[in-house]
Amino acid sequence: MPNNLARLAELGIELPTVVPPLAAYVPARRSGSMVYVSGQVPMVNGEVSQTGKVGASVTAEEAKALARICALNGLAAVHELVGLDAVTQVVKVVGFVACVPEFTGQPAVVNGASDLLAEIFGEAGRHARSAVGVAALPLDVPVEVELVVEVR
Repeated sequence: MPNNLARLAELGIELPTVVPPLAAYVPARRSGSMVYVSGQVPMVNGEVSQTGKVGASVTAEEAKALARICALNGLAAVHELVGLDAVTQVVKVVGFVACVPEFTGQPAVVNGASDLLAEIFGEAGRHARSAVGVAALPLDVPVEVELVVEVR
């Protein structure tokens, strides 16, 4: 049985408080053995961490760190709904990167989320993924990340 909370403690990672929905949705919803996490933005303590477009006012490295925050916020939503120790597999990650048209490093940015999930869950953290460049995201954030996880 996974002990994902112990792994977080071992890594020195604390789950944040769940980000309240910014519109008409819930942070996460379970359907059978799957938990679908709504798109998470890089909020820390109720505040947006950074705004702007990747390739303009935000560097790819900054955006990668923001993707990690988004993934942590997603895990907090999973934990609140079913408990993090119920997670048996990260199935899918979708990352949206608000960027200038010529920016093509979306996969490297979304690695911020993917690397964190692999760090925490090991092989069970490896997942299918999409990394998409977009013109704008809510609150002018540079990154938004969705998660789909399997639970027992």
